Amino acid sequence: MSRNNDELAGCTLLGNQGTKYPTDYAPEVLETFVNKHPEGDYLVTFNCPEFTSLCPKTGQPDFARIIINYIPGELMVESKSLKLYLFSFRNHGDFHEDCVNIIMKDLVRLMQPRYLEVLGVFTPRGGISIYPFASYADGDHEALKQARLLAAFNQSANLCKI
Repeated sequence: MSRNNDELAGCTLLGNQGTKYPTDYAPEVLETFVNKHPEGDYLVTFNCPEFTSLCPKTGQPDFARIIINYIPGELMVESKSLKLYLFSFRNHGDFHEDCVNIIMKDLVRLMQPRYLEVLGVFTPRGGISIYPFASYADGDHEALKQARLLAAFNQSANLCKI
């Protein structure tokens, strides 16, 4: 069953040939569409291997892979708007942990998902890699949140093995 024009009305960026790339942090570019399958839980994963932001102190660029997993509720994020949103961090000065938490909070505010997590796999600077993880869960998915946090601890331990 294809989506009709009314269902796509909120997706103004998709297919737009005049796309303007934001040069500053721009959560307002995020767009949603209605989840046609809200009756059950399912997972949506986004992988952004070319995320960049700036160190707030030195202005030096930071590079990361951002992985977003979520279980949608009534709304879902449109992927082109997410791409533009993540691109808007290019000139944004914040610590790695802040970027990951900002992304998580903006997406929760936008969609009110059942569950959402954001992992940042930042490349080393000064000889140190940082892998911040932030998550959100509604009341029905709190156990999942705790399990995924524990899994993130274990994954970090595996990533850091000598």
